[in-house]
Amino acid sequence: MTTDTARAEDGAAIAFDVVGDGEPLVLLAGQANARRWWDPVRADFSGSFRTIAVDTVGTGQSGEPGGGGYSTRRFARDVVAVLDALGVERAHVYGTSMGGKVAQWLAVDHAERLGALVLGCTSPGGAGGLVAEPEVLRSLRGPKGGVVLLDLMFTRAFVDRHRGPWHVLGDTWMSNAARVGHRRASEAHDAWDWLGGVAAPTLVLHGTEDRFSPVGNARFLADLVPGAELVLIEGARHAYFEEFRERASAEVVDFLRRHPLT
Repeated sequence: MTTDTARAEDGAAIAFDVVGDGEPLVLLAGQANARRWWDPVRADFSGSFRTIAVDTVGTGQSGEPGGGGYSTRRFARDVVAVLDALGVERAHVYGTSMGGKVAQWLAVDHAERLGALVLGCTSPGGAGGLVAEPEVLRSLRGPKGGVVLLDLMFTRAFVDRHRGPWHVLGDTWMSNAARVGHRRASEAHDAWDWLGGVAAPTLVLHGTEDRFSPVGNARFLADLVPGAELVLIEGARHAYFEEFRERASAEVVDFLRRHPLT
């Protein structure tokens, strides 16, 4: 696998790699995570699609912003730069957590570049979006934050059966400035008033036991986006796509096959 780079509007290097053949599918990871987020499940998609995994600016092998700062809307423009670098006119997009927020702006601001849209464990943001309970956020900032985050991602039974590595717990190589930038970008996300104009076929996926992004967000998204399909995965937490990969990946592949680019 070879890492390539595109250039953002502000000159920042945006790293990405491509695996598989078929219609292009962009994979967008969660807040403060690099594209390795997708490693445990990427093979589920690369057998049918040309998967394009992106290191959001400030993570992985991407650079720091060159002046454009951090925002979910900016991250969407960076994805377009990657598509341009690859000569890809249109692609499906699967975004999870903050990556799902970025995917929303791709559907709003760059509709002509989008095929089908999959929004996983994410939120429309704004005043109506649901966030983790205050005690959860306090625990994450405490000395056992890593343990708390693992518990938010997976059920205890799954953790007991699997010893890692865990690719969803954050990019340890990020600078503190980038980590703060990502957090603020995710918190400031607000696409609520725009989602009614999304034309892309949309699938919304969410775990019923997600305490990091409460499941009510999925219902909001499904109501806001015209014609969106909603799939709730019973018992799943935030990283539903990994723990419940057999069900989740099958739902995504089936949906994308039902909504081809051509």
